[in-house]
Amino acid sequence: MTVLDPDQPADLHGPRPRAGVIRRHPVAAAALACLISFTAFWIAQRLAHVSMVDLMVYRAEGETARDGKDLYDMVATSARLPNTYPPFAALLFIPLTFFGVPVMRTLATAGNLVLLVAVVHLSLRLVGRPRRLPPLAATLALSALLVWCEPVWTTLRYGQINLLLAVLVLWDLTRRDTNRWAGIGIGIAAGIKLTPALFAVFLALAGAVRAVRMLRSGAGWRAAWNPWLRQAAVATGTFCATALLSAVALPRDSHRFWTEIVFAADRVGEVEITANQSLRGVLARLLHTHDPGAAWLVLAALAAVAGLALAAAALLRGERAWATLTCAATALLISPISWSHHWVWSVPMLILLGSEALQRAGAAARRWWAATVAVGLLFCSFALWWVPHRWHQHEELHQNAGQMLLSAVYPLAGVILLVLAAARLRRPVAAPPISAPEAPSASTSASTSASGSPGR
Repeated sequence: MTVLDPDQPADLHGPRPRAGVIRRHPVAAAALACLISFTAFWIAQRLAHVSMVDLMVYRAEGETARDGKDLYDMVATSARLPNTYPPFAALLFIPLTFFGVPVMRTLATAGNLVLLVAVVHLSLRLVGRPRRLPPLAATLALSALLVWCEPVWTTLRYGQINLLLAVLVLWDLTRRDTNRWAGIGIGIAAGIKLTPALFAVFLALAGAVRAVRMLRSGAGWRAAWNPWLRQAAVATGTFCATALLSAVALPRDSHRFWTEIVFAADRVGEVEITANQSLRGVLARLLHTHDPGAAWLVLAALAAVAGLALAAAALLRGERAWATLTCAATALLISPISWSHHWVWSVPMLILLGSEALQRAGAAARRWWAATVAVGLLFCSFALWWVPHRWHQHEELHQNAGQMLLSAVYPLAGVILLVLAAARLRRPVAAPPISAPEAPSASTSASTSASGSPGR
């Protein structure tokens, strides 16, 4: 049994004491592996003297909101970083001011490691795994391995909130369709940081297509109001509630954000730096320019249409895991700025690819394992940092072809995922009855497949 293959049957080639202990006590063995890996990770972060600079900015945002000062005039740390989040985030950051900086950093690191375990758990639930091992054993074993992905490392290095946002979204998308409050997590995540709002758009799109199909079948308007439309509506309502709360608590900052700051994409940071792993960053480096302009808008629009169409089509076929992660990859690709740590969605992406490999045999399994290993290497190689990069030095504007490729590894992984999703959708699969609601959990996705997520 390996960490990468938690459902692999036991080795039948003679007794091996260590393997026997692991088989008899899988949860204890996985917990020990996770503890050792997390401890080594924590020590490595401390030896690297991580700055947790974004956590310091969050604390400054909370302090500014608490003191009633201007959120979008403040700058924090020696890097003079501004606030770029909606004002609702600043309200959530106020509790950070109740702790001293050392305690806050310790709590943030421990909290992010717990959130990683939650992301792995929800990702396994999304893909319907494991089928033989205890779920806790699989969760801890995979967490011990995936903590070393570059996006996770950098999230903890900066004290970022990316894992929290992923947990909120995955929590929603692994709930039962009968749950009338599903969508709250997506709405809160969008209130903290706007990008997760694309998940509500994807649900609304799939729900609208489903509604049209049901109306054409004569089901009536009441039946056409399906769980996906309801979930999109709950997410939208929750997001609006976060904006309303912010407007009441911080009226001046709310007005300025929604009329000025939200349109200032360059306020977040320099577009062309290698840390920006979005299509806009790739295009800026390719064209050797600070602003790719209309070319990026066209490329982003095409990617958004293609990605949302693939995600909605996957959901309509009952493949919720592929739908969710296709939407996540699309959001990261089309965002003006997707820092490398935003790609913590690499964790559920790798779990999805590994799950696809596990349910196949022979050449098909080898192809899926090759895809899993290739994408895993892209996310664990730190290859984007192999190119010349220094803040405010604009070295990325002078990259050669090889350097451009290295600094585009995450968008490349995202495109690979979209291509694999498109290839899956070309396979004929028996469509579920229009009148019956799809199951929300990954068991639907798994059974369908078996038949055929330097700045802020």
